[in-house]
Amino acid sequence: MSSLSRELVFLILQFLDEEKFKETVHKLEQESGFFFNMKYFEDEVHNGNWDEVEKYLSGFTKVDDNRYSMKIFFEIRKQKYLEALDKHDRSKAVEILVKDLKVFASFNEELFKEITQLLTLENFRENEQLSKYGDTKSARAIMLVELKKLIEANPLFRDKLQFPNLKNSRLRTLINQSLNWQHQLCKNPRPNPDIKTLFVDHSCGQPNGARAPSPASNPLLGGAVPKPGGFPPLGAHVPFQPTPAPVPTPLAGWMSNPPTAAHPAVSGGPIGLGGPPIPAGLKHPRTPPTNPSVDFPSGDSEHPSKRTRPMGNDEVNLPVNVLPVSFPGHAHSQTFNATDDLPKTVARTLNQGSSPMSMDFHPIQQNLLLVGTNVGDIGLWEVGSRERLVQRNFKVWDLSACTIPLQAGLVKEPGVSVNRVIWSPDGSLFGVAYSRHLVQIYSYHGNDDVRQHLEIDAHVGGVNDLAFSHPNKQLSVITCGDDKLIKVWDAQNGAKQYTFEGHEAPVYSVCPHYKENIQFIFSTALDGKIKAWLYDNLGSRVDYDAPGRWCTTMAYSADGTRLFSCGTSKDGESHIVEWNESEGAVKRTYQGFRKRSLGVVQFDTTKNRFLAAGDDFSVKFWDMDNTQLLTNSDADGGLPASPRIRFNKDGTLLAVSANENGIKILANPEGLRMLRNYENLAFDASRASEAAKPTVNPMSSAVASSAGLTDRVGPVVGLSAMNGDVKPRITEETNDKSKIWKLSEINEPSQCRTLKLPENLRVTKISRLIYTNSGAAILALASNAIHLLWKWQRSDRNSSGKATATVSPQLWQPSSGILMTNDAADTNADEAVSCFALSKNDSYVMSASGGKISLFNMMTFKTMTTFMPPPPAATFLAFHPQDNNIIAIGMDDSTIQIYNVRVDEVKSKLKGHSKRITGLAFSNVLNVLVSSGADAQICVWSSDGWEKQKSRFLQLPPGRPPTAQSETRVQFHQDQIHFLVVHETQLAIYEATKLECVKQWAPRESAAPISHATFSCDSQLVYASFLDGTVCIFTASHLRLRCRINPSSYLPSSVSSNVHPLVIAAHPHEPNQFALGLSDGSVHVFEPLESEGKWGVPPPAENGSASSVPTTPLVGGSAQDQAQR
Repeated sequence: MSSLSRELVFLILQFLDEEKFKETVHKLEQESGFFFNMKYFEDEVHNGNWDEVEKYLSGFTKVDDNRYSMKIFFEIRKQKYLEALDKHDRSKAVEILVKDLKVFASFNEELFKEITQLLTLENFRENEQLSKYGDTKSARAIMLVELKKLIEANPLFRDKLQFPNLKNSRLRTLINQSLNWQHQLCKNPRPNPDIKTLFVDHSCGQPNGARAPSPASNPLLGGAVPKPGGFPPLGAHVPFQPTPAPVPTPLAGWMSNPPTAAHPAVSGGPIGLGGPPIPAGLKHPRTPPTNPSVDFPSGDSEHPSKRTRPMGNDEVNLPVNVLPVSFPGHAHSQTFNATDDLPKTVARTLNQGSSPMSMDFHPIQQNLLLVGTNVGDIGLWEVGSRERLVQRNFKVWDLSACTIPLQAGLVKEPGVSVNRVIWSPDGSLFGVAYSRHLVQIYSYHGNDDVRQHLEIDAHVGGVNDLAFSHPNKQLSVITCGDDKLIKVWDAQNGAKQYTFEGHEAPVYSVCPHYKENIQFIFSTALDGKIKAWLYDNLGSRVDYDAPGRWCTTMAYSADGTRLFSCGTSKDGESHIVEWNESEGAVKRTYQGFRKRSLGVVQFDTTKNRFLAAGDDFSVKFWDMDNTQLLTNSDADGGLPASPRIRFNKDGTLLAVSANENGIKILANPEGLRMLRNYENLAFDASRASEAAKPTVNPMSSAVASSAGLTDRVGPVVGLSAMNGDVKPRITEETNDKSKIWKLSEINEPSQCRTLKLPENLRVTKISRLIYTNSGAAILALASNAIHLLWKWQRSDRNSSGKATATVSPQLWQPSSGILMTNDAADTNADEAVSCFALSKNDSYVMSASGGKISLFNMMTFKTMTTFMPPPPAATFLAFHPQDNNIIAIGMDDSTIQIYNVRVDEVKSKLKGHSKRITGLAFSNVLNVLVSSGADAQICVWSSDGWEKQKSRFLQLPPGRPPTAQSETRVQFHQDQIHFLVVHETQLAIYEATKLECVKQWAPRESAAPISHATFSCDSQLVYASFLDGTVCIFTASHLRLRCRINPSSYLPSSVSSNVHPLVIAAHPHEPNQFALGLSDGSVHVFEPLESEGKWGVPPPAENGSASSVPTTPLVGGSAQDQAQR
């Protein structure tokens, strides 16, 4: 069935529901299998209508489809059996045992015997596993919680749990629009025509009520072709679909050998006799049924009182490892042009010197582009400044370690080409796959510091692709080659971990991924075969033919939920398709390629929304949800027939290979701003370097060369200078006034962009503040335990829909009007410590205000669960970076509890502080947890065994004793090795492995204390707020002040002088945006003027060792004082 026919079914479902055809609605849901109505299912389970429950389920799955389906049916039939026993209806129980439960005997004979033995008991609760079975109502409710988790985890129900976001009476609206169009075509249109039938086209010249047409000519049935300008027949676009796998399986429905790993959100283990465990109330989220930001045009004015059908239970519970949530329509139905988001403007043109074959942007420093060429060269470009930081020609590092065939081949023909370059997920390594045997892995230490890490003689013949992956929480390198093999290597020592055999042709590409805690690899070969492998030695789980059956690559959308492939056949026919993972079949095929592509087409995905491919001397773009070509760009000409392309992580830049060894950088408006910022930083750095020219120790030239560029380079560079041997010498030529650095002071509202967010009168003080990970909202927690959420919407003035100081957001609440309010402590609200942590996909927030910890659904504001009543009370919360089931909870009794939400159990209790915990931060590189407390102590704990590794007390400045309420906060730098320490008396940068302070800054004794501080999203800046209302912005690499924002710039004179910032938060994607939470309950967003693009100018390097720890004055100091520091 085509996608349009499917949509027609949804329109009919909405119509039937609005017209109250209740039984018909659910019958159509079941027969079509398009929408599983969870609310209806819950009602039937609660009412014990077991026959209807199974009948409804049968439209979506069968008992033996997969392990999730099997457990769903088992739980239902077991409950039905127990209820019969509870009523002492033995004959009914025997019937259920024989008819319904015996099917499970073949899977677990012992369990079936145990179930049968329940017939011999007077009360089945005598069985230990069933001793906690309550009454029928509570047992059904507990079972339903487990059923919902199983359904949401079952791949067969994927995309079937959310009803589309439709305007009221959408089908009527479309019919009205059709009738209006027909009426406009009338030769003699009458005013207010009387429409009496829909069976024939309307015409004012003919009497209404003519006979209905035959099905053969009815466009809704796909028969007749409509007139020009009409709607195409439904069902016209049916993509080619290969035969689906006979056995649905855990690898998204593709595999035939199911692994034993259980889905993490579903109770562990196979089906069992005992009732499902009562969870902590955590379940998968579903997208809300309505989206207030979307407004579809409608011609319907007849039914203003009718409401959109909710189509499902709005009481959404969440698991701790929630999948990312997308909001249907939010990104696709705006009034502005969707192509504005695409990078199509040529912003930079680079010349590599040889033809680019593969490119990849750094995952964190998104202005860094890695390039591999047809002669084996690699280059690293900083595209903002157009500077080539690194150029390496091909060279074998250790010829003696190579195989004899490779040594002989290189002597005979030394030429090689790069087939693939790629960064590791954290950007600390990059890999190069060559056309001859070799893979070389480099380590990257910032700026131009690239070092040899590993050289692997990986394959006989060419190495066609390379990727990084994290099986078993350990970084691995995956390669494939002409020898028909896929190999997995340890990224640290180069040891071979796995070899996968099974392809019958050279392996062209690999695509590692994970879902439901199952790690796997897709591979494609030159015979068009797609295979999938788990990290074991049990062979391929999939054998499919890719469209085109030749050179094919595969890629997931950024959120990992949608799988695409792009291939070119030997005849030049190219295909991009999306795969239905639950069936292993092609879901949609995208149109718009040249009939015969001149070369192998490369593609890429971005923003969970767009696809792009290089074809026909241009770049072509598609919306993922539309098979028709969205737009294309020739990048001002000069592109090859099939250009190589690569998006950066945010989709703001697109690198495109060009003729004559060129690379064109295309940008969208956001990308242009980013490049402008980096260009300014490079200019600032060059000016600073003129004022301070370092003399360099010859042994550390790599570090020294970056000293003048610390604000432009990435996180590792920014901090590497701390331990370097750079000894700058301030030049004596200070006569030129333009070379004298001056602190940027902001005193007036006109000197920056600020926005005060809409207020809630019930809130008096902001205690905690954070941007959502999407960057489109700000969440605050007030001292009275109320949460506030401000959301920005897409508009003509804000095309990105991200937080900004130029457009006011909405203080958002769900339609229910409820607030997210924490369980309040019995003590004074101002004395309670507030804390919260946001899930990675912004779906839920865990929060406490001196009482129990609450879990809130961010879409409905409903409380999912509460746990851990005081004492002790929680004072800080942090999610484990690799496992959202694990939470580190700092307590007011100075302990840290490592809590597993899924099993509702404290796994470890860490003791090392003497006062309450005030900060926690995980490093996913070092596998450590850093904690800080009101005792001004920092501790480092191993996140593997939770033993304490090191501890140290802060170096408190003399004359500034901490107050009793002093908090110490910690936050990791992007390099995950250094971290920021914030105390009312100082800011400091520590190195985590040695727990050494490498930089420290303290305000002078008479100045106001620091209230809070945070890194910018790229870790290049530190934003700090003070109790006198001042905000100071530092260059993070050496903690030197570059800009000061005085309270007069954002607080009107009518506001009390006692009002001051308590918390500060940095935007997750915009390095120059931050927000303040104030003591009067208000929140302000700050950005520099567009003409400036940044906060001040970085100060020149210090005169002296870069590793010194200066203690410098701040508040109250003059600009001249700052310049002389």
